[in-house]
Amino acid sequence: MSNSSQTGPAAARSALRRQQRTATLVSLITALLLILLIGLILAIILFTVGPDERASMISYSSQAEPEQKITKPKIKTEVQRKPAAPSMAMSRVIVSNSQSPTAIPIPEIEVEDISMDIGVGDDFGDGWGDGDGFGGGGGATFFGQTVRAERIAYVIDFSSSMKGQNRHQLMRDELSESLSLMHPGLQIGIIFFAGPAWVAGDTVKGTTVTSSKGKSYKWKRGQGHSKWEHDGKKQKVPWWTITDKEIKRLTKIVKTAPLSGGTVWDNPLNMALDMDPPPQMIYFMTDGVANGSDKWAKEVGERAKKMGVVINCVALMQPKAEEDLKTMARLTGGQLTMVDGKGKRKEIK
Repeated sequence: MSNSSQTGPAAARSALRRQQRTATLVSLITALLLILLIGLILAIILFTVGPDERASMISYSSQAEPEQKITKPKIKTEVQRKPAAPSMAMSRVIVSNSQSPTAIPIPEIEVEDISMDIGVGDDFGDGWGDGDGFGGGGGATFFGQTVRAERIAYVIDFSSSMKGQNRHQLMRDELSESLSLMHPGLQIGIIFFAGPAWVAGDTVKGTTVTSSKGKSYKWKRGQGHSKWEHDGKKQKVPWWTITDKEIKRLTKIVKTAPLSGGTVWDNPLNMALDMDPPPQMIYFMTDGVANGSDKWAKEVGERAKKMGVVINCVALMQPKAEEDLKTMARLTGGQLTMVDGKGKRKEIK
């Protein structure tokens, strides 16, 4: 009886302790789960609702660009007296995908009087340039000899012998026509010669040349028509720029200038070579030969060759001048043209 009473309370206490342990364990697990749940909820709230963020504005400043002055291009329009070759107006547009702080206006250019004629005119204009230094100033023609140059000197025989067979009138007509065909902007010099030599427009009385500005230049005359030389200061030959007004002035001089006595080649040719700057081309015309012309042709030809000056020669109704003129033309790379009594021209090779 005592054993049964002892076993019952012990079993009860043992069962109670087990229940307590189980209850404690459940409580701990429940508390941990609750803590985890609370933490999870807080984490969700933290990630869902964050702190207010405001976008920051970042600005950059730089120094102001200096104002640029836009220069509108100038357009030069030259009017030719005869139809020009076909021309075309083109405009090019350059597109860029970059922005510029400065707006650049595009000038509007109106092109008027565009020639649509197809063909080549017989006048001399811009575009002669071919790499040899000639270009931009046009050219000239004289007794059928066409040249390209910016500076051309004419050395023309105005001796009394030009009266024979009315040669002087043929010369005046040809030189006037050469002037009428010149392109504006061309630079020319004109030297007349007989015994003395002078600039077109000057007056000659005996051995004295008086320029259009009133200056006097002396010449000395030796024995014979070919013995003339400077007596003191030499006259400088000016360059004239061709304009319509200048053509009229020079044409009047060519048609009215009187002839003089004597025939000397070397003095006027050397005056042409002394021009500053020197000519690129020289037209030399004479109606006769003179004592010493063979020597002059070689000396002047050699000097012109060293300077790079081309001399084109014209023998007006004088076959005897052919050899000496041919020498000078050959040395300088020029041409020689013979003109007979009927005005017929023949190029001498």
